[in-house]
Amino acid sequence: MTGQIARVIVADDQAVVREGIVMLLGLLPGIEVIGSARDGEEAVALVAELAPDVVLMDLRMPRCDGVEATRRICSEHPGTQVVVLTTYADDHSLFPALRAGARGYLTKDADGDEIVRAIQDVLAGRAGLSPVVQRRLLEQVTGAPEPTGPKLPDGLTAREGEVLTLIAEGLTNTDIARRLHISTATVKTHINNLFAKTGIHDRAQAVRYAYREGLAQPPGTTVT
Repeated sequence: MTGQIARVIVADDQAVVREGIVMLLGLLPGIEVIGSARDGEEAVALVAELAPDVVLMDLRMPRCDGVEATRRICSEHPGTQVVVLTTYADDHSLFPALRAGARGYLTKDADGDEIVRAIQDVLAGRAGLSPVVQRRLLEQVTGAPEPTGPKLPDGLTAREGEVLTLIAEGLTNTDIARRLHISTATVKTHINNLFAKTGIHDRAQAVRYAYREGLAQPPGTTVT
């Protein structure tokens, strides 16, 4: 993709998340966002109209979900590649999307570099998969058990857990971005995702949740 600008459409039903992704992509080299869609139907229509190089596709959307939209795009518009960008990396989300024709699969804790790399990979004919997805596919093929380790509550990813812990420490979005070496738009995406998963609505609730789930210690707590 050297010297080539990738023309990208973003499909996500959550306006705040969609706008955050569009904003992030606008800061990344080699990418031009030419449209955004609120659901799979809009995504398919925009692909027919604009012929993008890549669609960044959410999976769980109304009217037409991401898997069906991916299937239609790959069938009707083979010149457009689909990279899934979703909150979920479970088997029920991952494998149907790949079978539908998606060439890439990222979770929404991906940073800008990972998104650029995935887009470059699929345009070069390679698979654009996050390390977590690559590992899951390898486990599926080899029959290896999933690694055991501490599981975060409510399906939070490791990066979302980090963000939540830093919120509980009192850090602002800018502070968190600096600490984790990611953009503030990515921090906002993580916060939106973890709020949706946990059912919390503001930072005060997030702090209480982090304390309750043992992701952070209240001030003055002695760790034994």
